[in-house]
Amino acid sequence: MRKSSVILISALAFSPLANAATPQEITAAVTKAVSFYHSHAAAHGGYVYRYSADFTLREAEGIPGADTIWIQPPGTPAVGMAMLDAYEATKDEKCLAAAVEAAHAVTRTQLCSGGWDYSGHFDAKNRGSQLYRRDETGKLIERKKMPQGEGGWHVWKRHQNKNNYSTFDDDVSQAATRLLVRVNHALGGKDAEIKEAADFALSAIMATQYPAGGWSANWETWPSSPPPVAMYPVKAANYPADWPRTWPKDFTGCYVLNDNTHATLMSTLLLAWQLRGDAKYLEAAKRGGDFLVTAQMPDPQPAWAQQYDAEMHPSWSRAFEPSALCGRESQSAMWALLKLAAASGDKKYLAPLPRAIAYLRKSLLPDGRIARYYELKTNKPLYFERGEGGKGFVLTYSDKKASSNYGWKWDSELDALESFRQKIGRGEPVVFPRVEKERWSSPPTEADIAAILKEQKADGSWAATDAERGWMRDANGKKTSPAGGVIYSLDFVQGVKALCAWLKAKR
Repeated sequence: MRKSSVILISALAFSPLANAATPQEITAAVTKAVSFYHSHAAAHGGYVYRYSADFTLREAEGIPGADTIWIQPPGTPAVGMAMLDAYEATKDEKCLAAAVEAAHAVTRTQLCSGGWDYSGHFDAKNRGSQLYRRDETGKLIERKKMPQGEGGWHVWKRHQNKNNYSTFDDDVSQAATRLLVRVNHALGGKDAEIKEAADFALSAIMATQYPAGGWSANWETWPSSPPPVAMYPVKAANYPADWPRTWPKDFTGCYVLNDNTHATLMSTLLLAWQLRGDAKYLEAAKRGGDFLVTAQMPDPQPAWAQQYDAEMHPSWSRAFEPSALCGRESQSAMWALLKLAAASGDKKYLAPLPRAIAYLRKSLLPDGRIARYYELKTNKPLYFERGEGGKGFVLTYSDKKASSNYGWKWDSELDALESFRQKIGRGEPVVFPRVEKERWSSPPTEADIAAILKEQKADGSWAATDAERGWMRDANGKKTSPAGGVIYSLDFVQGVKALCAWLKAKR
């Protein structure tokens, strides 16, 4: 009897269940991670993309100065929201304080146009060259004159106010706004600076929305009047009579879905509605959904383009982004419609999905993935090769020599989209997955949690030392492998968010 008990105890001691992490251990790991990152990586409350383990090197898209922070995710807003997740999961006030500092870094780099550029500056020279709304202490700057006027791409594409450049590209202004909205909610509106900046940012999102419900990628003047319907009439998407096969060197796509821009704007508005209860944010999100309904192309390709001109024709963007149907952005558009349908209860936003899913299933590549681009009407997958001497880009139907600067193929999410469409159609509650790929699943598995804890160092950091990610560029732009490895904001964000998701699920 004694022997069998020993065997049973021994077996339990080494079983996955016995070795599973406890809420106390996860809480300790989360707070340690936040404390480390806040105390070592923050500059003026903000963050960049990656650091050497000794924090002597900083890198983002280029080499930022010591007083420059990054707004584009996974920069300051993404780090701040992970810290806020940590507070909500652990109730540790230090995590909230770190999130508030990140929010202040964001409020103090908000532009007079209402949004944010990719980066923000706190040194005197760079701050003086930008039309920030506040000084470095958070005090509003009194300006006798501010760039403002009629809204619309016919104004914004001129780039006449480069010191007031706000962008929706790559979730920049959207992520900054979501951080402010969330922190303001957590504080109960008691921080006047954060509340006012959040209000102003949300006003900018609604003011820059076109009559049809879409948005441009950027703007430089405060729209004292919205884009006029006479110049931007509400039209259904349609095919142009012809389209250029070479880059026209002219961006005419005033309505932009590229890199999930439209979807993240709708998500930001839905978050504001959910946390504030003000119907105007839901109505703006629904106008965004209405745009996606009208932007669905007719047969034979009932999906979505990456950007449209004012006539609702698919249009070129950069030299490797042609007038075409777009697999990635079509999936993003459908996730946005699903989230809107679930939030609003209006099932009309489900109507575009069956035709789009059926078309994209027929368009899958031999490996089961989806092409980024499909040629208008012929539906042939499109790629780009580098031009002669490695310069420029040349359109091609072959992926054999496709340039390495872009994601030409994406995993199909069609099965998941169809499953969620059916559940929402039946009125079932749903928990949406993360649309964009992340290292850890949502919700994380016990194996995910074990891996995160194993990789976390005693000081609370996660450092990459492998050949692929264990290098960065020094101040001269030269590749180097720092002693102790490279610490990534993305790893911090994903690790903390996964641990917090696990904690919330357990509780």
